[in-house]
Amino acid sequence: MNQLFPIFVKLNQIDTLLVGGGKVALEKFQALISNDESLKLTIVTREIIPEFEELLQNYAQIQLNIRPFAPDDLTDKQLVIAATNNIELNEQLRNLTRQNNILFNAADKPELCDFYLGSIVKKGNLKIAISTNGKSPTIAKRVKELLNDLLPEEIDETLSLMSTYREQLRGDFEYKVKQLNEHTKNILRYER
Repeated sequence: MNQLFPIFVKLNQIDTLLVGGGKVALEKFQALISNDESLKLTIVTREIIPEFEELLQNYAQIQLNIRPFAPDDLTDKQLVIAATNNIELNEQLRNLTRQNNILFNAADKPELCDFYLGSIVKKGNLKIAISTNGKSPTIAKRVKELLNDLLPEEIDETLSLMSTYREQLRGDFEYKVKQLNEHTKNILRYER
C-alpha cells in the first residue's frame, strides 16, 4: 500500500546535503537545481566527475567539499541525499540522519529512504510530482512524458488568470471555493 504523503519543499529555505560526486549525484543535483536554482546546498564527496564539477561553477551559492563525509557535515541540515555506491556510508548516513531528525534519501535504496525524489512535470507554475512508491522510476518517467504531452502549454496563463480572479473574490472560504470550482470545472475537459 502506498502510504507516501506528497509535499513540495522550498529548497531555498532549508539546508540540504548531497553526498556523492558521480553520475547519480549529478542526476540528483540536476533534479534539485531544476526546481530551484537558489537552493541552499552543500555537496560532500571524495571525488567528483569533471562534468559535475564544471556544472557547479555556474552556482556560486553551492558549497562543494572534496573530502570524505564527516558527521559534522550534518550540522544544521534538514535534508540529506546520499548518491554513493558505498553501502557502509549510506547506512551510516541513515543512522545519523535518524538520530538527528533529518529527512534522508539514498539513491536506489528505497528501504533506507524517508522520502523519494519523484518524476516532475512542470508547466510554468504548475508542478505535478509522480511517485511509484519506489517501485519503478521508469514507469514514473513514462507517466511524466504522458502528462507533458497532455497538458496544454497555455496552462500557466490560465493559472495566472485564476490567481487574479481568486484575489478579486469576496466572501468566506466556502463561497470562494464554490466560485473557483464552478469557474474551473471545464478547464481540462477530456473524453473518457
